[in-house]
Amino acid sequence: MRTRLAGALLSALALTLTGCGGSAGPAPTAATGAAGTNGSDGTDRVEPLASPGKPRLPVTVRSFGGPRTTVEKADRIVPLSGSLSEIVFTLGLGDRVVARDITATFDQARELPVVTRNHDVSAESVLSLHPDLVLAESTTGPEEAMEQIRDAGVPVLVVAPARGLADVGPRIRTVADALGVPAAGKRLAQRSQDRIAAVRKAIPPHADHPRVAFLYLRGSASVYLIGGRGSGATSLLEAAGAVDAGAESGLDKDFTAITTEALVRTAPDAILVMSKGLASVGGTDGLVKIPGVAQTPAGTKRRVVSVEDGVLLNYGPRTDQVLRSLVRQLYGDAR
Repeated sequence: MRTRLAGALLSALALTLTGCGGSAGPAPTAATGAAGTNGSDGTDRVEPLASPGKPRLPVTVRSFGGPRTTVEKADRIVPLSGSLSEIVFTLGLGDRVVARDITATFDQARELPVVTRNHDVSAESVLSLHPDLVLAESTTGPEEAMEQIRDAGVPVLVVAPARGLADVGPRIRTVADALGVPAAGKRLAQRSQDRIAAVRKAIPPHADHPRVAFLYLRGSASVYLIGGRGSGATSLLEAAGAVDAGAESGLDKDFTAITTEALVRTAPDAILVMSKGLASVGGTDGLVKIPGVAQTPAGTKRRVVSVEDGVLLNYGPRTDQVLRSLVRQLYGDAR
């Protein structure tokens, strides 16, 4: 999931949530399944570049909001988010990754040891793997753990957060530059942007722009939130020809506790959720029991779009697959 989302939700857990939990759009009304981010053989894999080239190091790069960092070697890399792991593997340098964040769930990374759980970094676990380079997000923490890693002499590159589709190329190129393969970074960034453009070009004709509300759900923790202007979903929805119903209705915060009034005001034609979040509330049957959901056009028609947690807001090399799944679920096979 997108890194800013995790930081926002740490605060959201402290909220006192209220609620337990337009016109119809053109798409089919049946509830749909998770995003098609899998390969043709049904596996959950990234697609590495065929020839990334040999890293040319040392290089000096600037961390987001911080000092310049010199990378002498990149033989043992620890990316502290699933998104950053995905970029390294897709650049063709996955054999150099020695650990993963719990959100790096694609097949090539699954057997690596977990050193981060929802941005709870264990400095001891990271340092025990003797990394040459640690890649981090602006929300990676706790800060004490990150300082401990830096104090041990390990270079830490902080990558600018993923906020939308415009960040796909810059994030890829930033990581590639730090790994000494800038040409591979340019090729992967171009490949990713071309594939996103191809999906957008192939969006089926539709009369209306469906209103889609992005809901973050964790039933086991009684967390029920609706995304607003800062949630990170807006550019993805707009690329799919939809309207971010939360942002359009005036929700300026990243996330707001769900209320019946808020949902009715957003009047979504469809609801976007992460697949694990949907499962945590008992699927679509449980989702429509959350106060306010059944009163929306989306709830009435049980029109739910589900995307895998680990890729929805990554804004990386597989964003074209996320967008394609979103389009398919919103519009079906209409042409």
